[in-house]
Amino acid sequence: MSFSSLSGSSSSASHPLEPYGWDAGWEAEFAPYEAEGLLPGRVVRVDRGQCDVVTADGPLRADTAFVTPHDPLRVVCTGDWVAVEPGGNPRYVRTCLPRRTAFVRSTSSQRSEGQILAANVDHAVIAVSLAVELDLGRIERFLALAWESGAQPVVVLTKADLVPDAVTRAYLVQDVETSAPGVPVVPVSSVDGDGLDVVAALVGGGTSVLLGQSGAGKSTLANALLGEDVMTVQATRDVDGKGRHTTTTRNLLALPGGGVLIDTPGLRGVGLWDAGTGVGQVFSEIEELAERCRFHDCAHEAEPGCAVLAAIDSGGLPERRLESYRKLLRENQRIVAKTDARLRAEIRKDWKRKGAMGRAAMEAKRGAHRRA
Repeated sequence: MSFSSLSGSSSSASHPLEPYGWDAGWEAEFAPYEAEGLLPGRVVRVDRGQCDVVTADGPLRADTAFVTPHDPLRVVCTGDWVAVEPGGNPRYVRTCLPRRTAFVRSTSSQRSEGQILAANVDHAVIAVSLAVELDLGRIERFLALAWESGAQPVVVLTKADLVPDAVTRAYLVQDVETSAPGVPVVPVSSVDGDGLDVVAALVGGGTSVLLGQSGAGKSTLANALLGEDVMTVQATRDVDGKGRHTTTTRNLLALPGGGVLIDTPGLRGVGLWDAGTGVGQVFSEIEELAERCRFHDCAHEAEPGCAVLAAIDSGGLPERRLESYRKLLRENQRIVAKTDARLRAEIRKDWKRKGAMGRAAMEAKRGAHRRA
C-alpha cells in the first residue's frame, strides 16, 4: 500500500513511520527495495557496527556490515533511512537511501577526515548557555556548518533564568542576532518554561538536530521538548554554571507535538568541513558589501574603494565580524586544500606571487635608499 493511500483523508490512516518523517518522497526512493521484500526504517541510534532502527513492524537491531564503506561520510548515521532485511538473526541493513541533508564537521585528527553527525535534518538547533560568557565566534562556526548542511539553523540561548535582568538579556540576544543574520534567536529557560513554546513551534515539523558544547543544557532542553525525562542530566557545577553532558551517543526521538529530535553529545571541537557556502551565509552582510568594492578581488585590508572597510569605519560593521570571517575562510580553505590538489596548487601559486611582490617591494625600497 502506498504512502498516499495510507495518508488519505482519514487521520487514522497514516503510515506507522510518518511520526519519524516518512513521506511520499521517501516512499518513492524506497520503491525498488520494497520490490525486493526489504523493510523501510529510520536509524535512531548507531553503536559499534550495529544500529537501532524503527520500522513499521516495530523497533529492531540490525548489523551494518554490508553498508560500511571506507568513506567515513557514507557510514550509517543517526537519521538515515535504510532498507533492512525482514528477518534473520542477525538482521542486516542492506542499503541507505540517498540523504537529503547531512551535518558534517572535520575530525580532530590529523587525517583531515569529515565526520557526519546527523542525516536528513531540517533544523539545526544550536544550544548556547547564558550561564557563561558568549563566544560569538563559536556560534558563527556552528552556524556555518548548519547552513552548509542544508538545514535551517536556530540558536537557542539556554539557562536564560540565570540572566534575570531583562535589559542585559536583550543585549545578549541582540549580540547573537548580529552574528546570526536570518536565524531565529530564542532565549529559553527550562526552569520556568519561557521560550519553550517558541522552540517547540520551530521544530514541530521535520527533523531537528540539537548541537552545542558540553554543559550547554541540551539534554535539559530535549527533556523539556519531549515532555519527559528521557535524557540523563547531571547537576550544574556551582563554580562555573556548567553541567556535565551525559549523552554519549546520537539518539533520534519522536516529539509529542510532531517532528523528531536528534540529541548529540557535547562537541569540544567544531572544525569546518568544506563549508565555504555556509561561511558566506553566516557573513552575508560582508559578502553583500564586498560586491560594492572597487576591485572584484578586494582582500578588505587596505585597498582603496573597499566597501567593507568603509562600513567598519562608519560603525555599520563590527570589526570582530570581519576578523571572524577571515579566520573561518582561511580554515575552510586549508581543509579543502588537503583534499583538493588543484586548490593546493592555486594556493601555492598565490603564495609565490605574493612572495615575489614582497621581494620586489623590498628591492625597490633598497634601491630608493641607495639613490638617496
